[in-house]
Amino acid sequence: MEPALNIPPDASGEIAGRSLEEWNAAYLKVENYFHALRIRNKPLLGEIVLRVLERAQRRAPAEPFRNATEIAAEEMDRVVTEWFAEVLQTSPIGSEHTLSTRGRLALLLADMPGKWQDQFLRPGPWPGEFVTAMRESFFRAGPDFQLSKMVPRPLDLGPITTLTNFGKLPYFRMIMAWLLLALLLVAIFWQTHGGFEQLATRWSLLVYWFR
Repeated sequence: MEPALNIPPDASGEIAGRSLEEWNAAYLKVENYFHALRIRNKPLLGEIVLRVLERAQRRAPAEPFRNATEIAAEEMDRVVTEWFAEVLQTSPIGSEHTLSTRGRLALLLADMPGKWQDQFLRPGPWPGEFVTAMRESFFRAGPDFQLSKMVPRPLDLGPITTLTNFGKLPYFRMIMAWLLLALLLVAIFWQTHGGFEQLATRWSLLVYWFR
């Protein structure tokens, strides 16, 4: 698949210093992103994907060490965020990531893909019902809506962790832990099967015999 890009390949077969394979990968990345937003209108989907790639191609020569997919992903998010700012009349400066996230959630809450898909990334003016639904959904998405990060936490293995803290070598600590556990099981077995009583009886007989 070769996307229909406005910038033709140069003599080496590259576009903006990137191979056609890179731009194909970037095309698929952007297309899948808009699919995730439930954009199913094929002409609209093709139009907005090419708009994103054209912006990425204009940037690409100034950033030779970055791949096309990375640049296209940034331009994709920038295009969407700028559109959210216009529809919601909210400044994106200093809140680009929050605006992008809450805006995408507002799209789904307002059922934009089902009711106003043809308005997505279109310049204004937009239908009043669409603007109202988007703004109400945007406010419902915050301010309680917060981005969070999952921080890895160490596993709590319980008392066995304390037992394995003895010694310097990991194998030594493991052996000591299992040895203590085995001794504990033997003691429990001995006590529950009358081991101590038998031992005491035999000791009394030996004392009586040699007395």
